[in-house]
Amino acid sequence: MSMIVNRRDVDFMFYEALDLDKLLASERYADHDRESLDAMLSLCQSIAEEEFLPSAAKLDANEPQFIDGAVKTIPELKQGINAYRDAGLCTSGYDADIGGMQLPWMVDQALNGMFVCANNPIHTYLFLTQGVANMLNVCGSDELKAKYLNKLVEGEWFGTMCLSEPQAGSSLADIRSKAEPLADGSYKISGTKMWISGGEQDLSDNIIHMVLAKVPNGPDGVKGISLFLVPKRRLNGDGTLGESNNIALVGLNHKMGNRGTTNTLLNFGENGDCIGFLVGQENDGLANMFHMMNEARISVGMAAVMTGLGGYLYSLDYARNRPQGRHLADKNPQLPQVMISEHADIKRMLMTQKAFIEGAQMLMYYSAQIIDQQKISGDRDEIARMQLLLELLTPICKSWPSEYCLEANKLAIQVLGGYGYTREYPVERLYRDNRLNHIHEGTWGIQGLDILGRKVHMHNGAAVAILREDIQRTLDSAAHHNTLGEYSTALSRALGIMEQTIATVAQCDDKALALANATLFLDAAGHIVIAWMWLKQAVAAANGLQNGVAADVAFYQGKLAATAFFFRYELPKATTNLALVAALDSTCYDLTAEQFLGV
Repeated sequence: MSMIVNRRDVDFMFYEALDLDKLLASERYADHDRESLDAMLSLCQSIAEEEFLPSAAKLDANEPQFIDGAVKTIPELKQGINAYRDAGLCTSGYDADIGGMQLPWMVDQALNGMFVCANNPIHTYLFLTQGVANMLNVCGSDELKAKYLNKLVEGEWFGTMCLSEPQAGSSLADIRSKAEPLADGSYKISGTKMWISGGEQDLSDNIIHMVLAKVPNGPDGVKGISLFLVPKRRLNGDGTLGESNNIALVGLNHKMGNRGTTNTLLNFGENGDCIGFLVGQENDGLANMFHMMNEARISVGMAAVMTGLGGYLYSLDYARNRPQGRHLADKNPQLPQVMISEHADIKRMLMTQKAFIEGAQMLMYYSAQIIDQQKISGDRDEIARMQLLLELLTPICKSWPSEYCLEANKLAIQVLGGYGYTREYPVERLYRDNRLNHIHEGTWGIQGLDILGRKVHMHNGAAVAILREDIQRTLDSAAHHNTLGEYSTALSRALGIMEQTIATVAQCDDKALALANATLFLDAAGHIVIAWMWLKQAVAAANGLQNGVAADVAFYQGKLAATAFFFRYELPKATTNLALVAALDSTCYDLTAEQFLGV
């Protein structure tokens, strides 16, 4: 059994629940078929298991070091990067016109997900670079693309996102970094950036930073933010690497997890001029950066899923092979011990992991499929419709897996008992690694404000209406199976309560009070969407039981059992949270800082 992927589940989601074959029949993806994609997934699984997984614990125990102003990493990190690059996988996430494989994005998420599960700290460098390259391709000038894009696509240079500052994390309106225009059209960049993943490393000859800064006399707040490409090393006229661009590594941040990825404090222009180049137009920086951030939010959700999957697979294997105790019906000490997977509470913990991880994984693939469908559609109205749905789902994609697949990691530790808390087993490391995904690309609370404060109201609620239409299609499919009626009724009811809650909150004149419980709304909306994903899987599993082969019976039955679990154990929590949101409950909102301690 693999510790990084369940290939049967990937096939099920791709070809039985989501109809990947229809995408492959399009002209855009005509170079790929199921056989070639299976071969690619097998190649990635092999490299991930042989070149990424073995060094995960060592990389965690041996963080990058800050020596003489530079970063020093262990050799296994670069060996993993080189194996990935030598296999040509750096081009997996790009279109053919810039040298990419032009894979469906749902497939790219799956193949890269195996590397995340095996050793996410290594993969983070690659993931960030893909986001930078895709943003540059969309927003950058032809001149910038000619100089920098190919090196990023080929994985020769790596990229970063430089948003946060010591005094400005989520509040980007308060950034202080400056960009002063120069006569040649470039800009002199100055300022400090904090929490920059991959901001310095010894893996590539150059690092391409995407930096948010403010130009003189720009508008206040986020409207005055511009985006700049700032290379670690400048380029000579012939495109070769030139002198340093005066970006100083001030220090490394030491986090509880994801330790193999450098996390840096950088000063721009500390020891001389630091030159940057405008990406897009002045004062459009946040909109351009969000092109990368929205892609990154889905990928962060996928990273949470795959890190959760690593814990689940390990704890499942452990539970199947760890004898302890006896059945409660007969505790005769003379009888042989049973595997702990036979105990009811262990089954509950394993099923909870399965329900959270496979439900969230389905959402990740479904959202990626929306992006793929947009690329092959010639109908502008349909593309716009899909975009609205994707915008509504994005905060859920980022946040729900980051919360609940982390919960799955916690349960994986518990399944191992005392062993789970020791470093001899990977489950505690996977928990620490996954904890960071809750912070990456916007916290739980920030995403809640986004969905309740903006996304549900877009175009007079059009996105929510589209969500209802698509859920109704699944309900119609489920109607062909009498055994799914309980779940269809529960999902329809929960969706109706969510819509009523949105209408109620919209009538509140106090915006701060209306959004006081936005995180609870996001949690509830996520549960409803994941229930939808499970109903889609249940329909496919029911079809599989009718039409499949005997060898798959247990697999399909497991899907139906997980559907029952999620609808009975988890979905009811959504209505409890929605009731608090609709009541405009002010229990937390009314608190003062002094009331926490009395002083």
